[in-house]
Amino acid sequence: MPVAILLVTSVFSGGQRDFTAEVQSIANRSDVQKALAYPDAHKDQILTEWRMITEIPAPSGQETKRAAFVENVLKAYGLSDIHIDESGNVIGVYKGSGGGPRVVMDAHLDTVFSVTTDVKTTVKDGRMYAPGCGDDTRNVEALLVSLRALKSANIKTKGDIVFVFTTSEEVGLSGAGEYIKRNKKDINYYVALDGGYEGFTYGGIGINWYKFHFIGPGGHTRSQTPPYSATLPLGRTIARLGDLKLPENPRAHLNVGMLGGSEVVNAKAADAWFSMDLRSTNNDDILALEKQALEIAEEEAQRVGLQLKVERISSIKAAQIPGARESEVVKIAEAVHRAAGFDDPPITNAGSNNATEALLAGIPAISTGAGISGNSHALDEWCDIDSIYKGIRKLILLELAYVGVK
Repeated sequence: MPVAILLVTSVFSGGQRDFTAEVQSIANRSDVQKALAYPDAHKDQILTEWRMITEIPAPSGQETKRAAFVENVLKAYGLSDIHIDESGNVIGVYKGSGGGPRVVMDAHLDTVFSVTTDVKTTVKDGRMYAPGCGDDTRNVEALLVSLRALKSANIKTKGDIVFVFTTSEEVGLSGAGEYIKRNKKDINYYVALDGGYEGFTYGGIGINWYKFHFIGPGGHTRSQTPPYSATLPLGRTIARLGDLKLPENPRAHLNVGMLGGSEVVNAKAADAWFSMDLRSTNNDDILALEKQALEIAEEEAQRVGLQLKVERISSIKAAQIPGARESEVVKIAEAVHRAAGFDDPPITNAGSNNATEALLAGIPAISTGAGISGNSHALDEWCDIDSIYKGIRKLILLELAYVGVK
């Protein structure tokens, strides 16, 4: 039975190109129809493998076992140049005949959960539940299925599709960043699969992480060591940060997510610390908020005679390319989303994932996702199971629209 692909009458044109017509032409091919039918015909297999991958613990920096699983899947389907690079990224190439662009399809292997977290999956009322089942395991599985679909339909592409399963996305995008540095000249488009489903992003949000330390003499609860536990200025600083008026256009985000102090109840903290996460699509706003936070923390440290020490854990600049909304990479993605049944896809410039690294390197990039999920980074994370099959069809069409079909 042919897979329904919606005919879109509006034209997204960059220059003289009719992207809607191009995508529709690809979608109507008999071999592509066969590939698009693959997810619905293999639902049980997809769910089983998705659960298997989710249940392989993969904290950032400890993705080895999950990487080995993915590498074996790639080998089973005969991709070219299958290997694990020096950053731990798993790579395989679906070779084209030549004459087409080269697209990287990226899903990250790592999760935010520790190796001791219970990642056993459960399925109930059409949802899968498990830490990490959505971010980013649903997209790892979706990429693997899209590859099987292309293979099963024997689709011959013009350009290469490079499947890259990256490491350490959750702790600074380093796996993708290092891959891009080594391969920048060979990448025409970059697609990062992460959050999202109905739409996509084409810009990267800036992210700065800090650790603020308040240093004091410490001592026993009853000691006379002046003046107080280092937790006092810490608490006052956090309260004042919570009262800051954050920019709304574009919107900025400030989060204090981690705290530390003394190791026992009856000791004054000699080193009390908190982490701070600043995010915005405007680099100037990030710097202004950083300045305010530093001034507040310094005032509170001096107020009680303690020392302030601040670490910048990581810094990723906002990646905003002028004219990107009307670019080829965006117009193709928009036509694909509409053709795949997403009538009015939300399109924004505030992605927070590996696409940022590509954009900062000057590579046209977007980010999207392959299914509906919720409670990301929480123990009760969940995914809507049926949505992934439609999401996989979208990925297949996106891959082919970027590289062309022979």
